[in-house]
Amino acid sequence: MRNYTQFYIDGQWVDPIEPKTAEVINPATEEVSGTISLGSVADVDKAVAAARRAFATYGVTSAKERLELLEAIQAEYLKREEELGLAIMEEMGAPRSLACGFHTMLGKGHLSTAIEVLKEFKFEEQRGVTLVRKEPIGVCGLITPWNWPMNQTCVKVFPALAAGCTMILKPPQLAPYSAHLLAEIIHDAGVPAGVFNMIQGKGSEIGAALSTHEDVDMISFTGSEAVGVQIQKDAADTVKRVGLELGGKSAWIVLDDDKLPEHVTGATAGMMGNSGQTCSAGSRLLVPSSRMEEVRKIAAEAANSVSVGDPNGNVAMGPVVSKSQYNDIQRYIEIGLKEGAELIAGGPGRPEGLDKGWYVKPTVFVGTNDMVIAREEIFGPVLVIIGYEDAEDAIAIANDSNFGLGGYVSGSDVEACRNIARKMRTGAIWVNGGFDFHAPFGGYKRSGNGREWGEHGFHEYLEVKSIIG
Repeated sequence: MRNYTQFYIDGQWVDPIEPKTAEVINPATEEVSGTISLGSVADVDKAVAAARRAFATYGVTSAKERLELLEAIQAEYLKREEELGLAIMEEMGAPRSLACGFHTMLGKGHLSTAIEVLKEFKFEEQRGVTLVRKEPIGVCGLITPWNWPMNQTCVKVFPALAAGCTMILKPPQLAPYSAHLLAEIIHDAGVPAGVFNMIQGKGSEIGAALSTHEDVDMISFTGSEAVGVQIQKDAADTVKRVGLELGGKSAWIVLDDDKLPEHVTGATAGMMGNSGQTCSAGSRLLVPSSRMEEVRKIAAEAANSVSVGDPNGNVAMGPVVSKSQYNDIQRYIEIGLKEGAELIAGGPGRPEGLDKGWYVKPTVFVGTNDMVIAREEIFGPVLVIIGYEDAEDAIAIANDSNFGLGGYVSGSDVEACRNIARKMRTGAIWVNGGFDFHAPFGGYKRSGNGREWGEHGFHEYLEVKSIIG
């Protein structure tokens, strides 16, 4: 049983000003796994004041000093990487191999990338008679989601530290453990008091207090579209910068060639990873209409082959994060059936033999792009297959969405794939797989604004100053 009832403020672990706790539920067992404190506006005021004081000195540190701090954090992170993975498995139900693998690797990768970028980053550049300086924006409120706890936290914290900012982290209430451990790691690495602060609590209270606070210069938020819109409204009165990474309904276009079976299998299995709880997941699979019968069989077999069960076991998919999330996904599956989508794998209810825990069947529909299940983000292991007539039709279907976060194109002809990718209105497109920590990540349209990852992630936390003459 974990008991994380203190906040990290001004270099110390402190009790909340107004004591209030909440239980954390293990989604695999539906049992209480620990307790956290829920912060208040008073805690936010205390943390912001500490961050503002610390910025006076940390904001003028050299890149070399910040590099040494990041390297010290890296050493501590490596010591506790497995511990972080086990916390992720417990808090949000990711299978052990995923939690202790890709989940923690992402955090480690963003840290290594921040170090690499900082070593070469030019904070000053002479352009003619003008000296262009890039300076830290100031005090940042970082609000993170539960679905990729280390990825979404580290992609904000480390670039902000590298840029010279101070910060208040508000982790997700549903998955708070790994963030607490990260705060311990940062403390043990010797971060100066007040530079990094962490408060657990409800987004509606802590997030709103950060977004409206006079002494917070920037908000970086990853989460739902509705909350992102509210944060922008809350931040407007103080004209603070707001970076948003929101939802997605990403299209995965598979070209008509001899590798189609392989790509359909990969796309289907990929959708089920992390129980479908990925904002950039390829939840709309676009395939040639002429090969739909073949695709049905391949996708159904791929979905039915996904092993679901106890995260401690050798499974590909664990539960979704909560009862509320489970119920929401079940609602969407029922909507798909009522809309007349063809169910070819999975469906309502838990997988056979799993009577406890928030487990969802890997589900695949064949439908059309005007259906609710193809328009709205389900955030669960539910794939919708849609037929297209030719490349231009596929592009039109892909772009016919309010979202534009991720995209995928798979085919033997790489240049043909890239030509399609160029016409897709979305922020990041993977062609036949691949991975790059330096690739800028963020969305078009209602998927948000700003970019994270690599050098582009640094610019989120910097102001530009011109010194002329």
